Amino acid sequence: MAFVAGGLIASAGFAAGEINDQVAAPNTATTPTSIVVRSESAGDLVEEPASLVAQVLGPSVVQIRTDFGLGSGVIYRDGYILTNNHVVEGAEILTVRLSTGETFDAELVGSDASKDLAVLSVGERDLSVADLALDTDVRVGQAAIAIGSPFDLQQTVTAGIVSAVNRPVPSRTPRVYVAMIQTDAPINPGNSGGALADRDGRVIGINTAIQTDGLSGTNAGVGFAIPIRDAVRIADLLVSGDPIEPGFLGVSGQAPKGGEPGVEIVDVTAGSAAAMAGIEVGDRVLSLDEAPVTTITELAGLVLARQAGDEVNLRVVRDGVELDVGAVLGARP
Repeated sequence: MAFVAGGLIASAGFAAGEINDQVAAPNTATTPTSIVVRSESAGDLVEEPASLVAQVLGPSVVQIRTDFGLGSGVIYRDGYILTNNHVVEGAEILTVRLSTGETFDAELVGSDASKDLAVLSVGERDLSVADLALDTDVRVGQAAIAIGSPFDLQQTVTAGIVSAVNRPVPSRTPRVYVAMIQTDAPINPGNSGGALADRDGRVIGINTAIQTDGLSGTNAGVGFAIPIRDAVRIADLLVSGDPIEPGFLGVSGQAPKGGEPGVEIVDVTAGSAAAMAGIEVGDRVLSLDEAPVTTITELAGLVLARQAGDEVNLRVVRDGVELDVGAVLGARP
């Protein structure tokens, strides 16, 4: 398997952090294109969801061009653009292009490589801020519409559904897993940092990666987006300059000997978040905040993707009974 984040191509060693440092999509001379989907029914023009999203959200999605490639971004608050870290990492030149074709320079405010997120500043400008679905739960099967600049085709709109939620996906940073939205809306190199939206044009995620068969770097119907609530939480910390401190649970685990699902806890660190929450040796952890865990690596990676001080819910099996255990993550020693 191979993961492609924008134009970032990782071999089968992705989980071990062996990656090909091709960031975002390469510059091309392709003329930007705008796509709007509509249909006619009974002689009347009927707006499709993709068309509505294109009209409502399109002005809030930008193209980001660097000195080595390009990607996409979302105007998530006044003067600030949310994108992927791999789109801008190492760039000396950052140019933002609006849906109108207007371009201007941007500055990097901050980035978090472990979550693959970054924020750019464009100063005080009259820009269209995206509507963010911060209080909406994403459901499997709901419409999912992507807007971005795949292969330099700015304002490209593609549509599909949400294929899964809380899918643990390895980050570019070793040992970190991010619980992402999976979608079959076509996402390709250049889409990274762009918007994944619901049928009402509200952003539900930041398009980040695709999975391929390892032979091609293009879409195969399996794409991943960072949930917008998680993305905005990190983005706000970057804007405010507050520290981003990975969480620490304080457990060791192994595969259950009986072949049951989950991770069997074999050790709990004294005084840790797990100990204070009442996690016990022998507990079998099934999920963290509804993201399923099948290995201790996934569990640790999901914890690392959280912040110290975050409250998480662990679904555990103890003496054959399923329990929900809340824990407040500590800071890594």
